[in-house]
Formats: sequence, structure tokens, C-alpha cells
Amino acid sequence: MVNPPSRQHILHLYGSTLRAAKSFSSYNFRNYFVQRTRENFRNMQAEQDPGKLSHAYNEAVKELAVLRRSAMVNQLYGGWRLAVEEQSEVRERGEN
Repeated sequence: MVNPPSRQHILHLYGSTLRAAKSFSSYNFRNYFVQRTRENFRNMQAEQDPGKLSHAYNEAVKELAVLRRSAMVNQLYGGWRLAVEEQSEVRERGEN
């Protein structure tokens, strides 16, 4: 009998994966991985079989490690912000 991960472990993994997905500097990558993360965890939440749930959880842990490494590389080589992204205000010299 396979012990499925607890709800708390799944929620913690979801939060970590969502944070990693939101750390991409590229707008397209960021939105894609946020959407993919939400979809994967919705499917995991609907899963009833403990074996499949355990397998999905283990795969999500592996994907989190890849996502973190990819986000770090994307931050190193990130380009200009797109027009659809929220632009930060330009600060003038002497402003706090």
C-alpha cells in the first residue's frame, strides 16, 4: 500500500512551484508556467487513487527542481519588458 502525500505537503509544493513559476523574468514563460502549475495541481487535487497521487506528487517535486533552475537561467538572460506587462514607474533622482 502506497501512502499518499498529505494535503499540507501538496499545498506546500503548490506554493513553492507557483513561486518558482512567477520568478521568470520573461512574460511568456512566466504566464505559461503559472497556468501549467495551476492545471497540474487541479488534476492532482481531483485524483482519488493513492498510487497515482503519489506518482504525480513525486513528478511535481522533480519538475520543481527543473523549474527553479530554468527560472534562474531566465533571470540571467532576461530581455526587455513587453508592452503588455505592468511597467514600473521611473524614479527621478532624489526621490525616496
